[in-house]
Amino acid sequence: MPTVLRVEGFRFFFFSDEHLPEHIHIEKGDGYARIELATLKVTDSYNLNSKELKKLIKIVDKNYTELQRSWNEYFTK
Repeated sequence: MPTVLRVEGFRFFFFSDEHLPEHIHIEKGDGYARIELATLKVTDSYNLNSKELKKLIKIVDKNYTELQRSWNEYFTK
């Protein structure tokens, strides 16, 4: 479960057996979200409010290139 990024206490990671579309898992405490990289669509979340989800979408958007590069490097080994 490689951690790709840490921002404001949130951990951005993916699992070793991921599937398309490219997405990132995010957790902080008991909060969790999954966001598709290309569309910025939140496909799953719990224990995060709408303000936190909007912040996460902005972070994913801002770090899109790094997140996609990490995905491609890991899954094209």
